[in-house]
Amino acid sequence: MAQVDFQECQLTLKLVYYGPPLSGKTTNLQYIHSQVEEQNRGRLMTLDTRDDRTLFFDLLPIFFRMSKLSFRVKVYTVPGQPLHEATRRVVLRGADGVAFIADSARDQISANNESFDDLIRNLEAVGLSPDQLPIVVQYNKRDLPDAISDAELDAIAAANREPVFRASAITGDGVFQTFLGLLERTWEALNREVALEQGFGISRDEFVAAIHEHVGMA
Repeated sequence: MAQVDFQECQLTLKLVYYGPPLSGKTTNLQYIHSQVEEQNRGRLMTLDTRDDRTLFFDLLPIFFRMSKLSFRVKVYTVPGQPLHEATRRVVLRGADGVAFIADSARDQISANNESFDDLIRNLEAVGLSPDQLPIVVQYNKRDLPDAISDAELDAIAAANREPVFRASAITGDGVFQTFLGLLERTWEALNREVALEQGFGISRDEFVAAIHEHVGMA
């Protein structure tokens, strides 16, 4: 559940980007951070680990004047290398939503599956239910010549209960769509927990519109 600061009347959401090594988690975060106006975001911080790194930043408070409520969104990546299992669990703890970044390359299908299984195990290890936590899937690197076909990806999406987004993070295609899609699902879960709509008068459409404006999307 989101962290609540009753004194400041602020909710803090924690979003985590998860996936196999080199799938594009870091590139997603770097692109989002670079496109948000400086006054609306914190610094992009890097924690270097052996063979990999963890990135994080936050979107500065988004205010809803009618309800006197504000949201802060913290965004993290996890290191994908197998040896960083403990770090992944630490980063996942307290997450309100997860974007799983899969690699579209045909030879990475097995790595994607192993990493997604790892995600489920680690969510359960930190006390989060994979069935209740908002999760979206992004198939990154759609621009590569060895990417699985659109028809294959359509079949994966049809069989998947989580929303599936197409992206090329290096150009920014699909990056914000994935981010906003995750935030929409996170709002739905949060609304069930703290009654945002009924208790604070913040509808899903108002929340999404405020996020769009905050990150500079029309």
